[in-house]
Amino acid sequence: MKTKTLLFLMTLLLLSGLVSAQNTGSLQSLVKQAVEVNPKIKSLQAKLNMAREDISIGTHLPDPVFSVGLLNLPVNTFSFRQEAMTGTALNLSQTIPFPGSLKAKAEVKAMDTLIVKQGIADLKNQIAQRMAILYYTLQEKRREIVLARESVDLLKQISLVAKRKFEVGTASLENVVQVEVQITRVKDKIEALKGEAKSMQSQLNAYLLRDERVIIATPRILPVGHEIFETDTLLKLAARNRPLLKGIKLYQSKAVLKQKAVENKYYPNFKVGMQYTLRSYNKTSGVNYPDFLGLVVGVTIPLGYGGNIKAQVNKTRYLQDFYGQQFHSSMQVLRQSFGKINAKIGELRSREKLLSKTLLPQAVQAYQAAMADYQVNKIDFVNVIKAENDILKIKSELAKLRTNYTIQVASLEYLTGSKLAY
Repeated sequence: MKTKTLLFLMTLLLLSGLVSAQNTGSLQSLVKQAVEVNPKIKSLQAKLNMAREDISIGTHLPDPVFSVGLLNLPVNTFSFRQEAMTGTALNLSQTIPFPGSLKAKAEVKAMDTLIVKQGIADLKNQIAQRMAILYYTLQEKRREIVLARESVDLLKQISLVAKRKFEVGTASLENVVQVEVQITRVKDKIEALKGEAKSMQSQLNAYLLRDERVIIATPRILPVGHEIFETDTLLKLAARNRPLLKGIKLYQSKAVLKQKAVENKYYPNFKVGMQYTLRSYNKTSGVNYPDFLGLVVGVTIPLGYGGNIKAQVNKTRYLQDFYGQQFHSSMQVLRQSFGKINAKIGELRSREKLLSKTLLPQAVQAYQAAMADYQVNKIDFVNVIKAENDILKIKSELAKLRTNYTIQVASLEYLTGSKLAY
């Protein structure tokens, strides 16, 4: 019996640990864990290994060719000893590309490893940005839940006042019902917010490839920062650090190297061969003729019929221009994005100041005044409910704009590929 009880308690403890386990790490630690387990990154790592191995393919001297042949064999007897010129030829040849052409090919292929590395870095950058949006949205939903619960507590106090006034006949039953309806509405909002928070948490856990029920702790929401993000500075950071832009520049550099490799086709390749001919004893003359040794040197003639080589060179030049324009186009889009985000950040700063310094204190004063006036029957009960609801709306909006600020900064970090201090 004791054994069964012990097993039951251990199972219960294990299940509760699965459900209530918490990750108290920061967003950066969560992103690090997500990167370590991400299948796409692992597939790109495999692609990187393939690119490294590909460098050696076709960038070294080709294998020599050995061949065996029969020379001047008489067809009437098929005898090796009938004619003096009959022999067995052993051939060995080696093709030698023009000096520097193999190195040029290797340099082109080596660029692929750098490009794949930037692809990996860009995917990590994307993961960080997407997780940041989920993380800060989860932070916002949890804050709204806290505020809604505080609102319920406040409404319960209002309910007590309404009930006392109803008992002494200075308030109607409708007032009591109204506050209970409002409490129910706020509780319904809490449940909706819980569902949204659970969705955000599940998506974050999906990035970590773990059970969706694992709780992810979030810190308190901080006020909007006052750092200034200059567009020109952000553009310089993006050009220097963003993996996507660095990848475009690498593609352009690869096109430059490819042009040099193609231009080597204007120069000849060489072929060196050696032939050793074995001859047998000749019955007719009675002479044992000596063997023959021959050497051959060949040179390809790069005529480039139909402008083949020239067309390949021009293609690489157009490719360089394509990536150059793509880079400038990306920078233009970034300038627009930075301007839009900076405008949004400026708006959030102004609104936070207005909400926290002006509207929220006014709403609290309005609520206190409404409660005081209601208790002495100066105003209708609806005004009290409205005043309390205004406080909840302002606090919720304040939480939203503060998390929106962190999301905007996370977007700047994604677009620049840099960690920004804020």
